[in-house]
Amino acid sequence: MKLLVVGAGEMGRWVAHTLRPVVDRVALADTNPQAAMDAAEAVVDGRVVPLDTDEPFDCVVLAVPIPAVTDAVADYAPNAADGAMVDVSGVMGEPLAAMERHADGEYASLHPLFAPPRGPGRVAYVPGEAGEAVATLREGLADAGNDVFETTAAEHDGAMESVQAGAHTAVLAYALAAGDVDERFHTPVSEPLAELARTVTEGEPRVYADIREAFDGAAELAAAADALADADRRLTPERAGDGRAGPTGRLPAVEASAPGRDRTDNPAGREPPAMTTPSGTRCVEPAVGGPSERGVAP
Repeated sequence: MKLLVVGAGEMGRWVAHTLRPVVDRVALADTNPQAAMDAAEAVVDGRVVPLDTDEPFDCVVLAVPIPAVTDAVADYAPNAADGAMVDVSGVMGEPLAAMERHADGEYASLHPLFAPPRGPGRVAYVPGEAGEAVATLREGLADAGNDVFETTAAEHDGAMESVQAGAHTAVLAYALAAGDVDERFHTPVSEPLAELARTVTEGEPRVYADIREAFDGAAELAAAADALADADRRLTPERAGDGRAGPTGRLPAVEASAPGRDRTDNPAGREPPAMTTPSGTRCVEPAVGGPSERGVAP
């Protein structure tokens, strides 16, 4: 199998290295010719081809930034006319729709859910028109120790709003708010948060910017933070005689303005469920039909 990897960044190099045992030769193309040359030298029998190559390949993997992936599908579909096209951009809905329009052969979307230096790990997989070539790629990823699991584009892209856009925003917000703290003062909560911040900031800023533009999780997180702050201000003491509130008080319903999941499991008229944090603070979710669909626990 002849493999073309478009994009010689961190993910493109990882793809070329990981799939090399299951293909005959690997070619790389990149807007930066030197990056393509460096990547090719790191792969056995690797070579560089120009971005506008018309050479046919058995499989073309698009390891390009999220904003460029739909155009790349149209540009490289002819190179994979008799083979397969796969993207690893990190978003699935739009690339799969573009491949359905342009691809003549097999196509699929794969998303390694980790930064390449932290692999192997879980890889989300959505088949479009999968066949022998796509199966070979999946086997190659699995042979390298990755857990490849099948999902849908909608399920994947919806999850990325939370696990990528929302999580990255939360961690980076903590890092900005905390600043430089003497490590001796870290708590069991702040220490892992600081480690997570180091993990996030070791990546490429452009990648995180692309993720935030592609997914809406950051907006929901900001709305949740505002709602939580408002709930804090409305704490009422349960112990009227001792004048204490804070962790021993009761949080009223938190009304987040961000769009949330339908609470079909909590119809109007049923007493809303209450969640208790480790400190004892209770957060009550409003029932469907109230002013908010989402209750946010601290």
